[in-house]
Amino acid sequence: MVSRDGTKNAGGEADKRPGRPGGRRETARRERTKELEDAALRLFVERGLDAVTIDDITQAAGVAKGTFYRYFDDKAALVDALLEPVRGELLTGLEACGRALGQARGVEAMFEAYRAMAAVIASALLQYPSVVRLYLQESRGPAVGARRKVAELSREVSRHAVDITQKAHTHGLLRPIRPAVSGLAVVGAVERLLLAVLSEEEIGNPLELPDALTTLVLDGLRVPAAGKDGRRKLDGGAKRP
Repeated sequence: MVSRDGTKNAGGEADKRPGRPGGRRETARRERTKELEDAALRLFVERGLDAVTIDDITQAAGVAKGTFYRYFDDKAALVDALLEPVRGELLTGLEACGRALGQARGVEAMFEAYRAMAAVIASALLQYPSVVRLYLQESRGPAVGARRKVAELSREVSRHAVDITQKAHTHGLLRPIRPAVSGLAVVGAVERLLLAVLSEEEIGNPLELPDALTTLVLDGLRVPAAGKDGRRKLDGGAKRP
C-alpha cells in the first residue's frame, strides 16, 4: 500500500493488488488512503488515539468500514503510516548529527552538527505539523495498542540522542554529565518547544528556534573555556560522573 508521501507501509490486501502504476486504480487507491489518513489524523489530534475507533475514522472519511481493511490491517498500521515521513526526517537528522559529532574535534564543529540536526527537526515540524503534534501528545503514554508505534519512535529518538551525546563526550566537548541524562534532557527540551509552537504559545519566531535552542542547550552542556589560570571552571561545584 502507498501512503500519503508515496512510500509503502504495512497495509492489508491493497499491497497484494497494486494495480498498474499511474493507472486509475492506483490513483483511486492513493486518494482513498489519503482520505482515511487525513480523517484519522484530525481525530487523533483532537481526541487522542485511545478515544478514536475505526468506525469513527471511516465515518469521518465517508467510506464503509470494510474499505478501511483494504488499506490497513488495524489502527496501529494506520498510525505507522502517518508517522513514516516524520520518522524518516527525524532519524535521518539524528544519524547525520551522530556522524558529524564522530568527527568533531572542536566546539564550533559540535555546534554545526547540532544546528544541522535542529534544522531537520524544524523542517519536519513545518512539513508535518499535525503528525508531529500527534507524536508529542502520545509519546509519553503506555506503549499499548496503536500507541506502540509512537512509543517505538520515541525510543529510537531517545537512543540516538544518547548516542550522539556520548560521541560529543568522547572528544571532551561536553561537561562530565552522563550521556543518558544530558541526551534525554535535550530531547525533553526540544519536544516541549515543538509542542509550544504547535500550541501557538508566545515564544517568538519558530524559524529562529533551531539556533536559539542549539545555543541554549550547548552553552549549558559544553565544557567551558579555560580561564586565565588555565583551569576550567564547572558551575555547580565538583564534577559529577
